[in-house]
Amino acid sequence: MSRKRALIADTFCLTKRRRCAADSVTADGAADIRSSLQYLMTLFSRKLFNDSLPPVVLKHQLYSLHNDKTSVDKQVNELRENGDLLMFQLGFDSEAFALVFAEDYRTKVLQGEAGRETLGTVEKFLAKLIPGCSDLSFNKEKMLKEFLFTDPAITQLVKSGVLTVRDAGSWWLSIPNSGKFIKYFIKGRKAVLGMVKKSKYGEILKTELEGHHTTSQVKFQMKYHIHEIMGAELVESIQTTSGTLLRYVDGNVN
Repeated sequence: MSRKRALIADTFCLTKRRRCAADSVTADGAADIRSSLQYLMTLFSRKLFNDSLPPVVLKHQLYSLHNDKTSVDKQVNELRENGDLLMFQLGFDSEAFALVFAEDYRTKVLQGEAGRETLGTVEKFLAKLIPGCSDLSFNKEKMLKEFLFTDPAITQLVKSGVLTVRDAGSWWLSIPNSGKFIKYFIKGRKAVLGMVKKSKYGEILKTELEGHHTTSQVKFQMKYHIHEIMGAELVESIQTTSGTLLRYVDGNVN
């Protein structure tokens, strides 16, 4: 990149990596995280999964809309503690947490369980989980003594997909049938980052990237991926007179 071009871009950058005020919905703790979640969930491609999955948002996607990460985390935790929101460790990245509204999760899980022998056990689990349990995982002691599930019942919960094995004697809370989501998400992230990297000087206007035609590798809406790579700091967000510029960050493993 020429020195002149770099200076022009940096002159209009308020701060790099999520700190540009023009990209931020708000700069303080009064941010309406619920509204932001609802917006991001409208970008989730429900038809891609035959409407079998609840809308899923990555927690760090919120960081692309709000520049106060601490405030976002605090409000997300409040929604979880109130029983409005569930959080999941997706497994492919220790820093990637999925967020799903609790009622959406309940609806889709029960829809998938209709007519199955595991339905009763799953209903009992959801009744204990949703009122305000904010755990990401559960050990055997909690499942047996607090939730009052037997070993065969725990096996049923794993079979239904609401739990996955973490290690011996503990389980992650999980989203049934989310394997395809993770597969498509990872491929899409790599493809969209590749578009940024291959652009002139390794940078592209956000509006231009949003207008790119999706490829066979990109199953989700472009905006869904753009909020993700911005929030994960896989690109630098730079405010210019032409709009938000996304710059590829060297060293990214995609």
